[in-house]
Amino acid sequence: MAEKKSQHSENTLSGVDLPLVVKQDLFDDGALDPVYHAKTHVLNMAMQEIGMGRYQWALFVVSGFGWFSDSVWPLLTGLILSPVVSEFKFKQPFLSLAANIGLLVGAILWSFGCDIWGRRWSFNLTLFVASIFGIASGGSADFTTLATLTAILSVGVGGNMPVDSAVFLDFIPASHQYLLVVLSIWWAVGQLLGSLVAWPLIANFSCPLTSDGPCTRENNMGWRYLVFTLGGLMLLLAILRIAVFRLYESPRFLIGRGQNAEAVRVVQAIAKYNRMQCSLKVEDFEEIERTVGQQESSRRWRVLSEGSTWRFEHVHALFTTPKMAWSTTLLISIWGLIGLASTLYNNFLPFLLASRGAQFDDATYYTTYRNQVLLSVTGIPGALLAGYAVERPYFGRRGALALSAGEYPVSDMDDIAQRPRLTGAFLYASTTARSSNALLGWNVGYAFFSNIMYGVLYAVSPEIFPAKDRGTGNGLTATATRVFGVLAPIIALYANLDTAVPVYVSGALIFGAGALALLLPFEPRGKASM
Repeated sequence: MAEKKSQHSENTLSGVDLPLVVKQDLFDDGALDPVYHAKTHVLNMAMQEIGMGRYQWALFVVSGFGWFSDSVWPLLTGLILSPVVSEFKFKQPFLSLAANIGLLVGAILWSFGCDIWGRRWSFNLTLFVASIFGIASGGSADFTTLATLTAILSVGVGGNMPVDSAVFLDFIPASHQYLLVVLSIWWAVGQLLGSLVAWPLIANFSCPLTSDGPCTRENNMGWRYLVFTLGGLMLLLAILRIAVFRLYESPRFLIGRGQNAEAVRVVQAIAKYNRMQCSLKVEDFEEIERTVGQQESSRRWRVLSEGSTWRFEHVHALFTTPKMAWSTTLLISIWGLIGLASTLYNNFLPFLLASRGAQFDDATYYTTYRNQVLLSVTGIPGALLAGYAVERPYFGRRGALALSAGEYPVSDMDDIAQRPRLTGAFLYASTTARSSNALLGWNVGYAFFSNIMYGVLYAVSPEIFPAKDRGTGNGLTATATRVFGVLAPIIALYANLDTAVPVYVSGALIFGAGALALLLPFEPRGKASM
């Protein structure tokens, strides 16, 4: 059995001698409860001692299923939009509205819940709920049934990203936190696979796109085949998560509840699975509780954490200091702006491509879904580039997010007008298209940089939130983007989707989000998440 011994140097934290973590802590003194801060410091050293081993790489795969689900199901709402409208005769935004209401409920339920009952239940159930109700939605006989089942499956989908990002970050060493950004490659794979499956099924088993005649179930089975196929695949992924991979409860969650022995047992089990040795002992945490003191502060946290009900203190902890409050407020704002912008644009992208295709005299399902496949391919190199960019000096998470969204940090304020504006710029440029190929080209640029933007955004938020409140923090940001996601189809009900107005609005919102990213007070690059 291979062994790995960590080289310890001593560091004094709140009166206790602790091993010096490989990376600096993210938070300033006073931002976290002293006992929890000291425990997390020791836990970070233990995870670094274990390293990025077999367990963490397996977790990279099964956590990626959540990114996959979060990509497939919202995209599916757009992919099936045209054929279900032809069959059920309803206003296009209503299906998106049902999905986004479910996503909102899911974001609140699972994100806040994983700070109450732990990560394991949320991690396993979200994917299972989405797969079961996803398969059922394929049998819908009318729009009401389809919208209801779409809303319920979206409850499961809404918890995937907030929970899975928290789980993954809880188990990896600080030296590999950038992999949380790279996980977005699963999001790109979901887009690509969903589009590849939709292309032949929708194109060959749907009512003609330009036909004004009746559209019945018998000649419009393509979208049902698509839902059954992707729902079945999602069920397989859910079974792999539950029955094949064993997810331990998060040791960070456990030390917050005062379950020191259980946290040590989990860490030692992971070390054994990785064929490594770990020097962490229960006495390390007990010594911290004894020596750091702060009994009143420590007691309040344990009472809060060991309860089965959620309390406002989880939110209060994210606004403890002015710097923490500013950071949390900015993250919620960025998520809200991007959520509104992307939902306005992405949810109706296939519809937009089809309607513009009609103007360019090449409106067919084949062309529409071929273009969707081409757009989806760009997400894979985008995810890899995002993982590289966030680790670059003088760039980091804030720079990568700002540049991909619409702003880039410069030292000379006179150069503001020359800043690259990438995702937002390609959104605006798409309105100049005078042919289907030109529209596709601009959308390829938008898709590439938006995948970078989302990859960084999905990583930077859980990195900044402390683990004991990470579910709640992720819940606040996810709720913000889902609330605005609900507003987007309502806006679309009263907007003319055949004009470029939604595109202009989306571009302006993304520019605003990019500017806010530059104001984030914490830069996780080179820092250990707490």
